[in-house]
Formats: sequence, C-alpha cells, structure tokens
Amino acid sequence: MNDHELQRVVQYVTASTSYARDTVCDILRTGFAELSSLAIHSTQSFEREVLLEYVSQWTIKRTGQPEPLVREVLACAGRWLDKLYEEVAQRRPESFGSSANDDEDSAPV
Repeated sequence: MNDHELQRVVQYVTASTSYARDTVCDILRTGFAELSSLAIHSTQSFEREVLLEYVSQWTIKRTGQPEPLVREVLACAGRWLDKLYEEVAQRRPESFGSSANDDEDSAPV
C-alpha cells in the first residue's frame, strides 16, 4: 500500500468516525506496517481472525490509544486490511494459511 492509498483510507475512516485525522493516521499506519512486516518476516501460518487480533493488540500497544478506538478504526478500515491481507497471501500463501490443508497446521501468533 503506497502513501496515496493510505491517505485515502485515512480520509475515509476520519469521515466515518469522530476521531482526529492524526489519530486515525497513526493507528492505520502502525497496523498496516505491522501486517506488512509479518508478511515479510513470518514463517508461521495465520488465520485471518488471529492475524487481525494480533495487529489490533500490536497497534494498541504501539500507539497507546484506547482499545475501543483502535478496534473501531481498524474495523472501519476493514476492507483495506482485507485487501492488504489478500495481496500478502498471494505473495506468500504458505504464511497465511490459504491452503485448505493448512487448517491443522495453523498456529496462532
């Protein structure tokens, strides 16, 4: 995801919530960066829900923002998170449990 795309997401989420643009940007930048980092460095399989929970907890800790705020912002940006997840899974399908046979081998973060 490039900076222009991120700014579109920030604009959408800011318009859809009552949170300040800087707060939304910080949360999204942190969450998207961690998802990308996991895609590059991880060798474990992840289910979508487990991955989203990990990214949510990571973002809460890194930004210091309250959990409900972070979860609302990430949920509002859900379609972009899903798009990024799909792009990452296509590049490294072995890391994201995309095979039907991976269900037994999936490990939480």
